[in-house]
Amino acid sequence: MQRIPEPELMLDEEQARAYAEADFSEPHGEFIRLLLERLGQLPETGAALDLGCGPGDISFRFAAARPGWRVDALDGSPAMLALGRADVRCQTNEGRVLFHEALLPLDTTSRAHLHAPYDLVFSNSLLHHLPDPAILWDSVGLGGHPHTRVFVMDLMRPSDEGMARDMVDQYASGEPEILRRDFYHSLRAAYRLGEVREQLASAGLAHLRDAAVSDRHFIVWGSVGNDTPS
Repeated sequence: MQRIPEPELMLDEEQARAYAEADFSEPHGEFIRLLLERLGQLPETGAALDLGCGPGDISFRFAAARPGWRVDALDGSPAMLALGRADVRCQTNEGRVLFHEALLPLDTTSRAHLHAPYDLVFSNSLLHHLPDPAILWDSVGLGGHPHTRVFVMDLMRPSDEGMARDMVDQYASGEPEILRRDFYHSLRAAYRLGEVREQLASAGLAHLRDAAVSDRHFIVWGSVGNDTPS
């Protein structure tokens, strides 16, 4: 199945709210579990950057799993960020999750509002939204030092349209039609693991490790420098 790009941002308020209200507890919980498992022992304190944070569920989950860390959560959609800032978890985490509106690649003004260096840069389901995949892989260097850990999770493109529609029925059967539509378009816009490996090689990040972790997700992990955890 040929890749068909989709819009980079979820700007529509109805679309953003449907996404924020959907039950992503299983994949988002798995994201945190895999991050902590594959990156090894993280220090008790640190600073993380969430690229393409959406309404912030994964940022909040990471902050809860690592109470000594702070998270800068970055997204280009004002509708998504408004939902994140209104989340009760934003009011109760003592300022450890801060939301920033910015588009990748970051300009000088946007960089000035972030709190680099970062010990960890992570991203969930951003890659397939970007007009150029190099934007994401170049952005992991925002960590600021070669020991910055990296963890990326995204969708994998199915082999054909029928498989994509079967996945929508399997994993989004009870969701609103707007979410089912978006999931289908995201599957069509996703990359295959071989394509991701080519992207990493082009970005000078071929040392990062990768793996398919479900029938629809892959992960990439390691360090900006070549001290990749096992």
